[in-house]
Amino acid sequence: MKTSYTNARIIDPATNHDAIGTLVVSGNLIEGYGADIDTSDVSETIDCGGKILCPGFIDMRAHAVDAASALAGGITTIILQPDQTTTIDTDAVVERIRHRSVDSQIVSVYPMGTATQGMKGRQIAEIGQMQQSGAVGFTDCNHAVADAQVMRRLLEYANHFEALIVQYAENAELGVDAIAHEGEIATRLGLASVPSAAEAMQIDRDARLAELTGARLHFALISSKDGVEAIRAAKARGIRVTCSTAPHYLHLNDNAIEGYRTFAKVRPPLRSEEDRLALIEAVADGTIDTLVSDHSPKSADVKRLPFAQAASGIVGFETMLALSLAPVHAGKISLMTMLRALTTNPAQLLGLPTGTLAAGSFADFVVFDPNKPWRIDADALISSAKNTPFDTLPVQGQVWRTIADGVSVYEKA
Repeated sequence: MKTSYTNARIIDPATNHDAIGTLVVSGNLIEGYGADIDTSDVSETIDCGGKILCPGFIDMRAHAVDAASALAGGITTIILQPDQTTTIDTDAVVERIRHRSVDSQIVSVYPMGTATQGMKGRQIAEIGQMQQSGAVGFTDCNHAVADAQVMRRLLEYANHFEALIVQYAENAELGVDAIAHEGEIATRLGLASVPSAAEAMQIDRDARLAELTGARLHFALISSKDGVEAIRAAKARGIRVTCSTAPHYLHLNDNAIEGYRTFAKVRPPLRSEEDRLALIEAVADGTIDTLVSDHSPKSADVKRLPFAQAASGIVGFETMLALSLAPVHAGKISLMTMLRALTTNPAQLLGLPTGTLAAGSFADFVVFDPNKPWRIDADALISSAKNTPFDTLPVQGQVWRTIADGVSVYEKA
């Protein structure tokens, strides 16, 4: 069976293609696209009405699968973090997750394994076996590998497999018990805080270890100007480092926690306005390689507590596109750059067969209206939890259809 998606603004960041045309799907593969592609033998035609058609989004950092919510956000590939009820620290756990993903045929789920055993930072995990079973990277989530010798050995070991190590960029000693950014607001609210220097210090140390070992190293959730500058310096030296940030760091600063607003409590913490603007600039110039949701559903029971006791984390699948488009609409980031950070870049970093619309690729793509106005309504989110700091926020950009493995798995009513 063949389906054509006509009258679409087709954007493929892998080739910088951006033009009105038609894309043809045959079974679960993309047959091709273009302005004059043959559609004589298609059995179904879908008019996209000039909306953007691009590869499905790849979310490099999610703490739950939440498949229906992901598909509503245009996400066709989820990279699951190892901090699950059953920690992803063995090849057997990795294999189980991959088998479930393949069997579901809805959203692709690839696990990241732990970098160290039990995420305790003392002994290297069996990353070779986990990679063979389908793990696409290795991380201790919100825990930096603090011991420099362990980190060096981890990078040396990973380099044998060309495995990607993902480090949480925060110096453990400076960040102990911290729940806010070190600045005026944290001081006024009496909250334990961490300076942005802690991020840069961790990056500086580990970038040098990556340089020493020749390994690939990715820094998760860059949140500060200091962190951006440290990444820029490492890249300028030719070190194999990459990094991510999340849309909430592009949209909010630490003013969002005024009144002890726990729905804005995240790790790393929201930082200053200067930091927010530096992150937008870093996405625009390619210093920040990928955008992630850091989707972390939390019930009201663990969020509606005193700030120090409340859980960190927000839901991000369904708001990722609209929040990422905000600096595009403001003229700060090009649309192609933003889409590349959500598709092609993570695919290349993780060695995934997606992130492109090339002929023969899996038919994982999204159709969205970049200008569609809507208001975020926490209660209307499909997500398993509603913990978002963006409730009632007016935004632009909405998913119209999500196609996974050639099948339309989400359609906006």
